Amino acid sequence: MTHLAFVFPGQGSQQLGMLADVAEQYPLIRQTFGEASDALGLDLWQLCQENEAELNKTENTQPVLLTASIALWRVWQAFDGAKPAYLAGHSLGEYSALVAGGVMSLADGVRLVALRGRLMQQAVPAGLGAMAAILGLDDATVIDVCQSVSNVGVVEAVNFNAPAQVVIAGETEAVQAAMKNATERGAKRALILPVSVPAHSSLMRPAAAMLADALENIDFHQAVIPVVQNVTARAEANSTAIRQALVSQLYSPVKWSASVEYLVSQDVTRVIECGTGKVLCGLNKRINKGLTCETLENVASLTTALAIK
Repeated sequence: MTHLAFVFPGQGSQQLGMLADVAEQYPLIRQTFGEASDALGLDLWQLCQENEAELNKTENTQPVLLTASIALWRVWQAFDGAKPAYLAGHSLGEYSALVAGGVMSLADGVRLVALRGRLMQQAVPAGLGAMAAILGLDDATVIDVCQSVSNVGVVEAVNFNAPAQVVIAGETEAVQAAMKNATERGAKRALILPVSVPAHSSLMRPAAAMLADALENIDFHQAVIPVVQNVTARAEANSTAIRQALVSQLYSPVKWSASVEYLVSQDVTRVIECGTGKVLCGLNKRINKGLTCETLENVASLTTALAIK
């Protein structure tokens, strides 16, 4: 039996004009954006169609991407798409997965991730934090690289995205020192990322404490579809455990490789990326070549995926 999983992308998948062609064919897209915009008091559709500078501010990027994912999810459900056995999301995408899984409402989700974006930006002033991708070294070596420059400042391995693809984050000088050390130790590439917030590093602990307070005011429900957590790379349905994991997620590594391997261990063979772009499809194929990976980012791909039952 083919087991299906839906995965939801994180920041970096946004682009101006996203979902414009899908919205022309499926009114549910604009309806979902309208619902999310009302919850925030901000026109998210106009923002992602016309204002790139505002779109790329993390407090806007996060609710836009969550809304885009849920809009596509609703289209999938409305047109009788196959029900997934599991959901998973990368970083911010975990919130999209939780809304899709019935754990929280769309309105609560967009308000929560907008706050998450503001708290993350406030935790480390612009210019003082950085993230970089290290390609060509195994996980243990990247962890060791970070530890070897700890005298310079805070830098940690924060996204285990795929074999030989790890993202590090921390204080800018320490990240630069780790990049240099990684290159000396044989990394194929060390690339600074266009992100000012060192997400998933210990520098996010102050933000996590404030996020925890906000989470206490959100109604959480048992997941109707199990959601694989970034922090544990295991499925969790219990709402209390999910709430606690979202706090930890802000200052803990995203275990994406392990999450995908967990899905494979649960007999998942087909994965659909529910959002804009195809970043996760690329990572998933590197993690396990046996997976069938599809996207829903345009009308053609959505139509093709819906036709497979």
